[in-house]
Amino acid sequence: MNTPLLRGSGPALLLAHGAGSDVQDSYGPLIDDLTEYRTVIGPDYPGSGTTSLPGRPLTLDELSDQIVESAVRHGADTFAISGFSMGCSVAVRAAARHPERVTALILSAGFAHPNPRLRLAVDTWRALGRHLPESRELAAYLSLMVGGPEWLDERSADEIEEQLTLFAGGLPPGTDAQLALFDHIDVRPDLARIAVPTLVVSPLRDLLITPLHSRELADGIPGARLATLDCGHAIAAEKPAAWAALIEDFLTSAEETPGRVRG
Repeated sequence: MNTPLLRGSGPALLLAHGAGSDVQDSYGPLIDDLTEYRTVIGPDYPGSGTTSLPGRPLTLDELSDQIVESAVRHGADTFAISGFSMGCSVAVRAAARHPERVTALILSAGFAHPNPRLRLAVDTWRALGRHLPESRELAAYLSLMVGGPEWLDERSADEIEEQLTLFAGGLPPGTDAQLALFDHIDVRPDLARIAVPTLVVSPLRDLLITPLHSRELADGIPGARLATLDCGHAIAAEKPAAWAALIEDFLTSAEETPGRVRG
């Protein structure tokens, strides 16, 4: 991985972004809030940002190892991980493979294993991306999937057009390779092994990765806490301040009781 986002000071917080995204897209609006108290390390996956694809299929183990290596390389021996969307699966696998380094998890809008509905949504995304890249049709589909219904209802026509233009401007070149991971991701066996404080954040209006997935994560991880936000999948666009506050409050609480899994 190339040089990640590296900002702030204090305890380290490693970011694991979503598929078809990058750190700025997944977390941008709340990074200033997070760096007020923490050193934030945000690497991009292969195929996102300036990180090149390896020329072979991506694996979850590879992504989890790479983000951990990025944090260590930039001076963080131990760190919390905040995962968003597919980044939650990356974060869980990282905690399972590197338990000596991971101190806490925040899993937002994520999943342990894609159910048939999520697979259908991702297959449609991939098909549109292959046949209609940078098209209004793909942009409209993504807008409908990641935007909360109420949030979209409140947008003006100009705001909708701005969002469509943004999506139609092109997704990361590694989007299809990252989405291909959905065919293989299953971190359900890892959940019971997680022994660090864990917060699961469930967006109640998420149409892409529905709250059912968040409940599965929270139920499977010993002592995990479940919190909700009234928004769609794109938490950073709809509720950045509330999301940042949940993350910081949880990490502060976890740091006050080291070595315990908090419910």
